[in-house]
Amino acid sequence: MKVLLINPPRFNELIGKNPAIVEKHRGFNPPLGVLSLAGYLEAHTDHQVEVLDAQPHGWTYPELAQEISRHAFDVVGITAMTFTLIDVILTCQIVREVAPAARIVLGGPHVHLYPDETIRRPEVDFLIQGEGEIAFAEFLGKIGAPELWPEVKGLVYIDPVSGKIVNNGIAPSTTDLDILGFPARHKLDVNLYTSLLGRSDVITTMFTSRGCPYRCTFCDRPYSPVISGFRWRSARHVADEIEECLRLGIGEAFIYDDTFTVRKDRVYQLCEEIGRRKLKFRWDVRAHVNTIDADLLRAMASAGCDRIHYGVESGNDRMLKVIKKNSTVERIKNAFRWTREAGMETLAYFIIGQQTETRSDIEDSIRLARELNPNYVHFTIFCPYPGTEIYFKGLEQGIIKEDVWRKFAEDPKPGYELPVWEENFTRQELREMLVECYKGFYLRPGYVLRNLLRVRSPGELKRKVKAGFSVFRMSPNQKVFEEKMASQVKDAVPRAPIDLHS
Repeated sequence: MKVLLINPPRFNELIGKNPAIVEKHRGFNPPLGVLSLAGYLEAHTDHQVEVLDAQPHGWTYPELAQEISRHAFDVVGITAMTFTLIDVILTCQIVREVAPAARIVLGGPHVHLYPDETIRRPEVDFLIQGEGEIAFAEFLGKIGAPELWPEVKGLVYIDPVSGKIVNNGIAPSTTDLDILGFPARHKLDVNLYTSLLGRSDVITTMFTSRGCPYRCTFCDRPYSPVISGFRWRSARHVADEIEECLRLGIGEAFIYDDTFTVRKDRVYQLCEEIGRRKLKFRWDVRAHVNTIDADLLRAMASAGCDRIHYGVESGNDRMLKVIKKNSTVERIKNAFRWTREAGMETLAYFIIGQQTETRSDIEDSIRLARELNPNYVHFTIFCPYPGTEIYFKGLEQGIIKEDVWRKFAEDPKPGYELPVWEENFTRQELREMLVECYKGFYLRPGYVLRNLLRVRSPGELKRKVKAGFSVFRMSPNQKVFEEKMASQVKDAVPRAPIDLHS
């Protein structure tokens, strides 16, 4: 069987909660979800698998249709996230036009949040709920035998006889992540992937674990039916993947685990494995301040870890308790100090406009950001994501007036405005404060000089200078936040728009 896996364009991605510069300069990451599917299918089945990534090429939908038409396939797989849903649907419609007989299968976070709404889409044939590698492979082996579909855990479809939705539940997670193998990075041009934060001109992303033990109110991980506890790959297996990246010409990876340092013993083992093999590889991770110490950070730095991303979120202990972050300002300060002493860069994430947050709380966040003095800081306006504790609480309390995410899932229209938490601030007030946060941090002369001195390549310098000028021009005006990106892609969609409501 011939399988085509597609990463759709992102012309209609929901990005209204961030200033446009964050999206404009972030670069492109390899589509790890579909590459992981491709790698597993290639290793465990006889199916022929190809991958298309529309984003780094900037393909318009007519161009995407031409690219798809060059491939022969029986099944198309696409990862669906709520924020990319419109482009996912448009891509499915293109597939329908180019190859009417092909079966279209969606996976990803959106389908387990809103399975009924998604499977009712006329351009969608099947859904896979849960971690997709094993379940998708099993389904491909039974796709020609409808009588076997009820056996496939994770499968959602409309019964061809009764016309009713059949939901086989969530595909079970595996505790042995090593058996899933590596993403099939060789199926795409690795040189297409860069990042504003990258030291190198070519980067990749990597997952070494799945799940998160923390219960922050703004995150859907603890409440997801897909995530089955914290699981991790062996140090040997991760080091094998690093060696494969090096063979492909990739010398830097952003490790996107929710919390890389949950198990310190595993981190030490990986550092030892990298040292034993003498691998010259740069990597960065995301970590919780409670899960690190000075010794661990030194070991990570010696093994090539270059930067740590910390979710600080707020600048005072009251707000950290409100959002169930399970950290304190003192712990945060220690983590940043130890990381700096180990010789690594830091990136701090802050969220403004959370539940009960006041102007004074936000000023605490700005002050803490300056005191921590990370190499990078990312401020964002709080968005109550679907499936999170705070989203459900907002509906109960009437702060969120209706189930806006379900409404969007039922009728995904362009121009949708993401919800914000309008308890103490209006949307416009939050935009104004967000601009204040960015300019107040990034336009300090000392910050600019310090980071220019750390530049290690012409490509890195070019990316940072362009981003710096964009910060200088930032404005809380509606057009800057929500229309600037749209104006850049106005000619990228078909002149006769595809009907999203068919």
